[in-house]
Amino acid sequence: MPFYRYSPLMRLVRVQLLAAAMVLGVADLSAAADQPAAPPAFIHPALPEATLQGQGQMRFLGLLIYDARLWAGPRFEAADFDAYPLALELTYHRTFTGTAIAQRSIEEIERQGKLPPAQAQRWLTALIAALPDVQPGDRLTGLYQPGVGMRLWHGRQALAAIDDAELARRFFAIWLSPSTSEPDLRNDLLALESGTGS
Repeated sequence: MPFYRYSPLMRLVRVQLLAAAMVLGVADLSAAADQPAAPPAFIHPALPEATLQGQGQMRFLGLLIYDARLWAGPRFEAADFDAYPLALELTYHRTFTGTAIAQRSIEEIERQGKLPPAQAQRWLTALIAALPDVQPGDRLTGLYQPGVGMRLWHGRQALAAIDDAELARRFFAIWLSPSTSEPDLRNDLLALESGTGS
Protein backbone atom coordinates (compact mmCIF):
# COMPACT_ATOMS: atom_id res chain seq x y z
CA MET A 1 0.00 0.00 0.00
CA PRO A 2 1.21 3.54 -0.61
CA PHE A 3 2.81 5.20 2.42
CA TYR A 4 0.56 8.28 2.31
CA ARG A 5 -2.46 6.21 3.44
CA TYR A 6 -0.66 5.66 6.77
CA SER A 7 0.63 9.20 7.26
CA PRO A 8 -1.89 10.16 10.05
CA LEU A 9 -0.89 7.02 11.95
CA MET A 10 2.79 7.66 11.33
CA ARG A 11 2.41 11.25 12.55
CA LEU A 12 0.79 9.98 15.77
CA VAL A 13 3.61 7.48 16.32
CA ARG A 14 6.17 10.20 15.63
CA VAL A 15 4.54 12.57 18.15
CA GLN A 16 4.48 9.81 20.78
CA LEU A 17 8.15 8.99 20.16
CA LEU A 18 9.10 12.67 20.45
CA ALA A 19 7.11 13.00 23.69
CA ALA A 20 8.87 9.93 25.12
CA ALA A 21 12.25 11.33 24.09
CA MET A 22 11.43 14.65 25.77
CA VAL A 23 10.44 12.89 29.00
CA LEU A 24 13.65 10.87 28.95
CA GLY A 25 15.64 14.00 28.17
CA VAL A 26 14.10 15.85 31.11
CA ALA A 27 14.90 12.90 33.36
CA ASP A 28 18.49 12.93 32.13
CA LEU A 29 18.77 16.67 32.73
CA SER A 30 17.37 16.44 36.25
CA ALA A 31 19.76 13.60 37.02
CA ALA A 32 22.64 15.73 35.72
CA ALA A 33 21.45 18.65 37.83
CA ASP A 34 21.65 16.41 40.91
CA GLN A 35 25.33 15.70 40.21
CA PRO A 36 27.73 17.96 42.11
CA ALA A 37 29.68 20.31 39.86
CA ALA A 38 33.36 19.53 39.54
CA PRO A 39 35.97 22.30 39.62
CA PRO A 40 38.32 22.76 36.66
CA ALA A 41 41.11 20.18 36.89
CA PHE A 42 43.87 22.78 36.59
CA ILE A 43 42.97 24.40 39.93
CA HIS A 44 43.26 21.08 41.78
CA PRO A 45 46.95 21.47 42.77
CA ALA A 46 46.18 24.74 44.56
CA LEU A 47 42.65 23.82 45.74
CA PRO A 48 42.62 20.02 46.17
CA GLU A 49 39.44 20.08 48.27
CA ALA A 50 37.60 22.74 46.26
CA THR A 51 33.84 22.56 46.03
CA LEU A 52 31.32 24.89 44.48
CA GLN A 53 30.70 27.69 47.00
CA GLY A 54 28.06 29.44 44.89
CA GLN A 55 27.07 30.60 41.44
CA GLY A 56 25.14 33.38 39.79
CA GLN A 57 24.76 35.56 36.73
CA MET A 58 25.90 39.05 35.84
CA ARG A 59 23.32 41.07 33.91
CA PHE A 60 23.44 44.63 32.63
CA LEU A 61 20.23 46.34 31.50
CA GLY A 62 18.63 42.90 31.35
CA LEU A 63 21.34 41.42 29.11
CA LEU A 64 23.17 38.36 30.36
CA ILE A 65 26.90 39.17 30.46
CA TYR A 66 28.37 36.07 32.10
CA ASP A 67 27.71 33.14 34.41
CA ALA A 68 29.94 33.06 37.49
CA ARG A 69 30.97 30.20 39.79
CA LEU A 70 33.10 30.38 42.92
CA TRP A 71 35.23 27.42 44.05
CA ALA A 72 36.70 27.30 47.56
CA GLY A 73 37.99 24.87 50.16
CA PRO A 74 36.01 23.54 53.15
CA ARG A 75 37.42 26.11 55.61
CA PHE A 76 36.46 29.11 53.46
CA GLU A 77 34.79 32.00 55.33
CA ALA A 78 32.91 34.60 53.29
CA ALA A 79 33.63 37.40 55.76
CA ASP A 80 37.40 36.89 55.24
CA PHE A 81 37.31 35.82 51.60
CA ASP A 82 40.73 37.37 50.92
CA ALA A 83 42.43 35.12 53.48
CA TYR A 84 41.71 31.93 51.50
CA PRO A 85 42.74 30.56 48.13
CA LEU A 86 39.77 30.42 45.79
CA ALA A 87 38.90 30.27 42.11
CA LEU A 88 36.37 32.35 40.21
CA GLU A 89 35.11 31.06 36.87
CA LEU A 90 33.30 33.34 34.39
CA THR A 91 31.58 31.97 31.28
CA TYR A 92 30.84 34.84 28.92
CA HIS A 93 27.69 35.38 26.86
CA ARG A 94 28.99 38.50 25.07
CA THR A 95 32.07 39.55 23.14
CA PHE A 96 34.60 41.78 24.94
CA THR A 97 38.18 42.77 24.31
CA GLY A 98 40.72 42.02 27.00
CA THR A 99 41.43 45.76 27.17
CA ALA A 100 37.76 46.52 27.89
CA ILE A 101 37.68 43.88 30.64
CA ALA A 102 40.87 45.32 32.16
CA GLN A 103 39.57 48.90 32.07
CA ARG A 104 36.27 47.89 33.66
CA SER A 105 38.18 45.94 36.31
CA ILE A 106 40.19 49.04 37.29
CA GLU A 107 36.98 51.09 37.51
CA GLU A 108 35.48 48.46 39.83
CA ILE A 109 38.69 48.25 41.89
CA GLU A 110 38.55 52.03 42.41
CA ARG A 111 35.04 51.66 43.86
CA GLN A 112 36.79 50.05 46.85
CA GLY A 113 39.15 52.99 47.27
CA LYS A 114 40.87 55.48 45.00
CA LEU A 115 44.22 54.43 43.55
CA PRO A 116 47.19 56.74 42.95
CA PRO A 117 47.26 57.36 39.17
CA ALA A 118 50.65 55.66 38.73
CA GLN A 119 49.42 52.53 40.53
CA ALA A 120 46.16 52.49 38.55
CA GLN A 121 48.17 52.64 35.33
CA ARG A 122 50.54 49.86 36.46
CA TRP A 123 47.64 47.62 37.35
CA LEU A 124 45.80 48.43 34.13
CA THR A 125 48.90 47.54 32.12
CA ALA A 126 49.28 44.23 34.00
CA LEU A 127 45.62 43.32 33.43
CA ILE A 128 45.69 44.25 29.74
CA ALA A 129 48.73 42.02 29.30
CA ALA A 130 47.02 39.11 31.08
CA LEU A 131 43.38 39.22 29.93
CA PRO A 132 42.37 37.88 26.50
CA ASP A 133 39.53 38.89 24.23
CA VAL A 134 36.45 36.73 24.86
CA GLN A 135 33.60 35.46 22.71
CA PRO A 136 30.27 33.96 23.80
CA GLY A 137 30.97 30.59 25.41
CA ASP A 138 34.53 31.46 26.44
CA ARG A 139 35.50 30.74 30.05
CA LEU A 140 37.99 32.72 32.11
CA THR A 141 39.12 31.29 35.44
CA GLY A 142 41.11 33.17 38.02
CA LEU A 143 42.88 31.51 40.94
CA TYR A 144 43.46 33.80 43.93
CA GLN A 145 46.46 32.96 46.13
CA PRO A 146 46.58 35.14 49.27
CA GLY A 147 49.83 36.97 49.75
CA VAL A 148 51.08 35.84 46.32
CA GLY A 149 48.88 36.97 43.46
CA MET A 150 46.69 35.28 40.89
CA ARG A 151 46.82 32.83 38.00
CA LEU A 152 44.51 33.03 34.97
CA TRP A 153 43.21 30.55 32.40
CA HIS A 154 41.27 31.01 29.15
CA GLY A 155 39.39 27.74 28.88
CA ARG A 156 42.14 25.26 29.77
CA GLN A 157 44.95 27.43 28.44
CA ALA A 158 47.13 28.96 31.14
CA LEU A 159 47.58 32.71 30.80
CA ALA A 160 49.94 35.10 32.54
CA ALA A 161 50.45 34.96 36.27
CA ILE A 162 50.18 38.26 38.14
CA ASP A 163 52.47 38.18 41.17
CA ASP A 164 51.04 41.24 42.87
CA ALA A 165 49.21 40.27 46.06
CA GLU A 166 47.37 43.57 46.48
CA LEU A 167 46.18 43.73 42.87
CA ALA A 168 44.96 40.14 43.16
CA ARG A 169 43.12 40.88 46.41
CA ARG A 170 41.44 43.97 44.99
CA PHE A 171 40.63 42.19 41.70
CA PHE A 172 38.72 39.38 43.43
CA ALA A 173 37.08 41.92 45.73
CA ILE A 174 35.27 43.20 42.62
CA TRP A 175 32.94 40.24 43.11
CA LEU A 176 33.42 39.28 46.76
CA SER A 177 33.81 42.51 48.75
CA PRO A 178 30.82 44.03 50.59
CA SER A 179 31.49 47.18 48.51
CA THR A 180 30.90 45.35 45.20
CA SER A 181 28.67 47.05 42.64
CA GLU A 182 26.77 43.73 42.28
CA PRO A 183 25.62 42.71 45.77
CA ASP A 184 23.09 40.13 44.52
CA LEU A 185 25.78 38.33 42.52
CA ARG A 186 28.08 38.47 45.55
CA ASN A 187 25.38 36.88 47.70
CA ASP A 188 24.90 34.13 45.11
CA LEU A 189 28.63 33.42 44.87
CA LEU A 190 29.13 33.39 48.63
CA ALA A 191 25.85 31.54 49.26
CA LEU A 192 24.62 34.36 51.49
CA GLU A 193 21.04 35.38 52.16
CA SER A 194 20.04 38.66 50.47
CA GLY A 195 20.59 41.64 52.73
CA THR A 196 23.24 40.01 54.90
CA GLY A 197 26.28 42.11 55.60
CA SER A 198 28.78 39.25 55.89
